[in-house]
Amino acid sequence: MQQIISIQELKNTSDMSARCHSSDNPIFITNNGISDMVIMSMKQYQDSLAKMDVYAQLDEAESQISCGKVLSASESLAKLRKKRCV
Repeated sequence: MQQIISIQELKNTSDMSARCHSSDNPIFITNNGISDMVIMSMKQYQDSLAKMDVYAQLDEAESQISCGKVLSASESLAKLRKKRCV
């Protein structure tokens, strides 16, 4: 469930840390009722970075496919075997 809190609630840092670690979602911080920041645990941040990396790699692969830069399975295996044996 999404958590939205006021910036004044950030004063209790140990409580905020516990809230970040106990939640599977980022916590949204408002300032004067306006969205201002997002905080999350380090694990959530690293997971987000890993997902973005996978999406970037998939985007690159799709781009290569659309440009015709593809190899057959046998060609790919031959290249891998050549790299491994050399």
